[in-house]
This record gives sequence, C-alpha cells and structure tokens, in this order.
Amino acid sequence: MSSWHRICLAIGLLTAVSHATALTGVTEALKTNNHFGKPATVDGPRLQAADSEPGNWMAVGRTYSEQRHSPLTKINAGNIDQLQLAWHLDLNTHRGLEATPIMIDGVIYVSGTWSVVYAIDARSGKQLWRYDPQVDRAWGINACCDVVNRGVAAWQGKIYVGTIDGRLVAIDAKSGEKVWETLTIDKTQPYSITGAPRIAKGKVVIGNGGAEYGVRGYVTAYDANNGEQLWRFYTVPGNPASPPESAAMELALPTWTGDTWWKVGGGGTVWDSMAYDPELNLLYIGVGNASPWSRWERSPDGGDNLFLSSIVALNPDTGEYVWHYQTTPAETWDYTATQHMILADIEIDGAQRKVIMQAPKNGFFYVIDRQTGEFISAENYVPVNWASHVDPETGRPVETDEQFRDEPKITLPSPFGGHNWQPMTFHPGTGLVYIPAIEMAFTYAREDDFVHGKNRWNMAIDMETMIPPPGLEPKLLRHVMKSMARGHISAWNPTTQREAWRIEHPGPWNGGLLSTAGNLIFQGTAQGTFKAYNAINGDPLWQQDTQSGIVAAPMSYEIDGEQYVAVMVGWGGALGLASGIAPHEGKKVGGRLLAYKLGGQDQLPAVPEPVATPKPPAQTADESTVARGHKLYHTYCSVCHGMSAESYVLADLRHMAPQTHQIFDEIVLNGAYEGMGMVGFSEYLDNTDADAIHAYLIAMSHAEQAELAESPLWGSIKSFFYGIAGSMAAFYIDLSS
Repeated sequence: MSSWHRICLAIGLLTAVSHATALTGVTEALKTNNHFGKPATVDGPRLQAADSEPGNWMAVGRTYSEQRHSPLTKINAGNIDQLQLAWHLDLNTHRGLEATPIMIDGVIYVSGTWSVVYAIDARSGKQLWRYDPQVDRAWGINACCDVVNRGVAAWQGKIYVGTIDGRLVAIDAKSGEKVWETLTIDKTQPYSITGAPRIAKGKVVIGNGGAEYGVRGYVTAYDANNGEQLWRFYTVPGNPASPPESAAMELALPTWTGDTWWKVGGGGTVWDSMAYDPELNLLYIGVGNASPWSRWERSPDGGDNLFLSSIVALNPDTGEYVWHYQTTPAETWDYTATQHMILADIEIDGAQRKVIMQAPKNGFFYVIDRQTGEFISAENYVPVNWASHVDPETGRPVETDEQFRDEPKITLPSPFGGHNWQPMTFHPGTGLVYIPAIEMAFTYAREDDFVHGKNRWNMAIDMETMIPPPGLEPKLLRHVMKSMARGHISAWNPTTQREAWRIEHPGPWNGGLLSTAGNLIFQGTAQGTFKAYNAINGDPLWQQDTQSGIVAAPMSYEIDGEQYVAVMVGWGGALGLASGIAPHEGKKVGGRLLAYKLGGQDQLPAVPEPVATPKPPAQTADESTVARGHKLYHTYCSVCHGMSAESYVLADLRHMAPQTHQIFDEIVLNGAYEGMGMVGFSEYLDNTDADAIHAYLIAMSHAEQAELAESPLWGSIKSFFYGIAGSMAAFYIDLSS
C-alpha cells in the first residue's frame, strides 16, 4: 500500500470515528424505546394514542387536543420540595425564547431565536445537533415582536420549523440535515413566521405574521414528505375586481367596504394557534387582527370584515371552509383570536359537549361547539370596557360605543390583550382552564392623515397618545407604567364561566402554563422565577430562580422512570421589548433550556458581574431638539428598543459605545448594522431627525447616570412618592373599566 493510500485510509477512519461519535448521543438516547434507530417516528395513529405514551411529549400541545396537560404523577405536591435542576443548556442568545420543547423517545427538539432548531439528549441535556436556517438578519425588521419561534412539529422522522423569513423547513431528525424547504410567502411583502407548524394527515400546516405592517393572511398545507403545496386558505378577501379564490372568500367579501383595504392587505394573519380534531376531521385556525387596525380607514362603510379575529374550522383534506365564529366583528383594537385553543369534552347543562375553548385578546372566554361552531357561552375573564357583554342569543359582543371614532378613549384590554400567545392549560381532573392573564389599558385614537408606509407599523392609530411626556423622570415613568400593568393566573371554570381563584403576579407578560396529573401547575414569571402551584386551590408550593424572565410554556416528560419538567428561559417578545411596562429588572443572562427532576444535581452558573456602561458624551443639543428626538424615537424606535430607551432584550441605546455614537447617523439612516437586524430608516428620517434622536438618547443616558448617583435615602423617598403616583394612575384605569 502506498503512502498516499495509507493517508486516505487514515482520513477515512478518522472521519468515520468522528461521525460515529457525533451520533452516539442519539443512539444512546434511543436504546430504551420501541423506535430504535428511527428518531421522531410520529404519525397520526401514534399522536391519537398519545395518552398511552405519557412519558413522551410529541407535539407542542402534547396531544391533538392542545390541552397541555401531562398525565405524569411522579412529581406531585407531596415531593415537589425535592425538585431540583437536572441539567441546563445554554443557547447563546439574549433574544426572547418562546418555544415549548417536544420530547420523542429520549430526544428533545426545540426552536430558538432566528428559527434555529436543536436536538438534545433528554437525559443529560447534551446537544446532539443544531440546525441554523441562516435567516438574513435584516428580515428581523418584519418581525413585529422579536425574532422568536414557538416550536417545531415532528412527523415520520422529520422535524419541521417555520422560519422568521417565511420558509418551511423539514429537517432529518437523526442527522439534523435539511431534507427540503419551501418558501411560503411573497418576499416582496413583510411577512414573517413565528408560530409552530401543525400536522394533520400528513400535511404540514403553517400560517404567518405581518398584519401590523400590512399583509393579507392565509394558511397553507404542504406535503410532509416533499414540501409540495396542497392547498391554501385565505382569511380575508383580495382585490374585489378578481374572482374570489374560494366560496369562503365569496362569503367574506360583502362584509368589507371601501376600495383600499385589499391594497394594504387587510390583515387576518394566522400567526400562532391551531388545533386538529381527527375524529371530526376538522382543523381549527385562529385568525388575527386587521390591517390597518382602525375600522374607519380600513372599511369606512362598516361590515364585520370576515374572517378577522375568528376561529375558523377547515377540512384538512382540502382546506375548504366548514364553519367560523368571529370573536370581535369589525376588529379595531388588535383583538386577535390567534390565542391558544383547547379541545375538550365537558358537561354543559347536563349534556356532554365537544367544545373548543379560547381566551382571545378581547377579554372574553369563549366556549364554542367544535362540531358546528355554535356559540355556547362567553364571559369576561379580565376587566373589559369596549363591550358590555356577549349577547347569549347572537353570540356577538355588545359594544359600549363607537370607541375612538371621534376622540381618544382609554380602553381595556390593551393591544397586548387580556391573554396573549402564552399558552393556557386545561386540567381534566379539576375541570379548570388556567389562563396567564394580563390587565392593561391603552389609549386608542385615530391617526390623522394615515398613509401606508414601508418598514413601519401601519395601524392608523395615533401612537402619540401612549408616548410618555418629554422630560418625565425615568424612575417615575417606570412606577406609573408598572402600576398600570398587572398579571395573574386565572383558574377559570368553563362550565360556569366563572373564576374559581387566581394567583396575582407583580406585573404582566409571564410565561405559559403546564398542568399535571400530580395536581400541579407550573409557570415561569417575568421576574425570572419558575414556580409550581397546587392545581386545586392555587397554593404556592415551589420556586427556583432562573436568572432571566420566562415567557415560554413548560412541558413534562419521563425517561428511565424519572419525570422531568422542562422550560425555555429567555426574556423577550412583544411586551418584553417594551421593558418600561414589564416588571423584569433585567439580569442580562443568555437564554437557556432548563430541565428539572426530583433530586437533580445541576446548578446554574453565577450571574456575571454587570459590565460597566460607557460614559455618555456631553449633551450639545437644546431642549427643543431633545423633545423632538423624544417624539421621533417613540414613533420609530421604541417598539423594538423600549419606552424611554430602556431595553433588556435588544441593545440598550443609553449604553452605546463611543464608536457607535460616532456612526449613529450611518446606523439609523443607512443601515450600517443591517447584518445585525438594524435596517436604515432613510425613507422616513433625515440627518436632522437622526441627530434629534441621538440627542434624546444622550439625554436619557445622562438621566440614568443621575439616577444611579442618587443617595439611597433620596432614592427611597422618591420611590415612595412615585409609587403613590402609580397607584393613582392604576385607580384611574380601574374607574375606566
């Protein structure tokens, strides 16, 4: 054998050893199941029989019913004090983590920021593979509420993820290599995908987001084997001059008026929740908000604007419309119906009913017959003032007045909703639905002379009504805003439509929920704690510090006879970006996946010492320039970088490095940091505008420095009086409801 052949043989052997080593973790993780060598062999019959495999969690909602309830009991109220961290995996991100992991036969699959997918050994937390779809960071401008992803789906050895830039990707569950991908959107339009796909009868169904910017909503089904498009259902009608795409669009078209809505999309994106009932062969989709929000600009002569803010039942074989129920006709407050939907069989008036339950943003909890779409009942689960009630005969909300058609109005709930995307859970044993509820108000006012634009939120709503007054001290703003924003767990009885009990939180934007047959409910909080409560009465039983706020929902699995509870930890999302409202105090710790078990031996590393913030440059602008910058910042920047420039997710613009100050105009106008997701805004701003924003940020940096330099005594005195101011503001909001 020649030297060359020996070298080639050695290289081949080394390569083989390397590949074998890389797959060892996968192989070991599969040894104890009946699907050895075939990871993620999920199909319809297996999902329908999910309760026969209580140790697995094979879909984001665990089962087709999306109840997010685990039948496992080894962790319970009697031993919860022994629950400790089993392992953790750092995911190297400071953006929001919203996914619910799935666990199939010893392997966890989960998605993170920028639509990256991970496969993880469920015993040890060892990463087995990582798939990065290489999303162009500049596309992040089209993600209204952080570059998050809420989970993956599994089917016959493949893992499916929707990417922030609109692709659907199938990944080999064993190797982590791409099998196929398809573009689901028109890239000339500002669509995005953050929701988890659902799979019904071998079809991968995915929706999209982007209504704030101006798009037309739809869902699409693709062949799970090859990515071929099988059907598409539009949620709002298109150009009236063109033939309607379906009988459903024929039905919807007369409910829209005017001649401009279709030019800016109309909205109705299916950006999150779906559910599938294999017995009835119905796929349920939750439809989102309008584009623009204001009904008078969108549909000036009235109309319900189907299918905005609706639950729509489709035939999964064809995508054909079966029935719908509209929670908010003529939607105008961002009251989406994309929130988590739960399928259950419950007793109502002495009879078993097959129902679908939802707590959408509008503040009412709905129980709907899932066979027919018949309205059964609805009651408000948070304070509501946009409607007095839902008419029991018609199922329509009775609006209190025409809202902000002629003047601004403080309205509850806010656009963040009484409940947002964070999943609720249904416990069959207690009969309760546990809702991660939000109480916030919003001042709605119409935008004068609305003109649709690119790279901006097109809502036709005057956001200046929510801009904090210029010169307001940041500490006072924090106290007032946090006093006006609350959060709680509502234990809701869907039969009686009454709250059984609640658990109060210091503020809103807490994580989704998990219930277990051990009579426990788990939730992470905005403050960075993971907690367990008694599912029967809400008594607090256990908590651990997680070093960062939690917005995702937990899940539970069992392997080798041990039950685990796992949760993604990473502060972010819509309200997480607007950190002046949310209560998280901002430990700057990167995102992680944490798994707990009884007697766990792992520990989180110590929180790093905070890095010294750069000294701000001297302020050279006058007060009028700073005030103008204040307005421009809150018009164009605050939705991502936080109110009053206070951010714990994206770059905190009060802490810019000297070199960033030097090229500020290049960043803001010409997109010098486009590769990191910060595109240029030269279409709306000029150098004078950029200089004004820069002056405002310098002013806010100096204000923070002054606040830090205060004596502890003076700081405490101010906090006391600011707390009183916050309480007065909260009282005023309560009167509005």
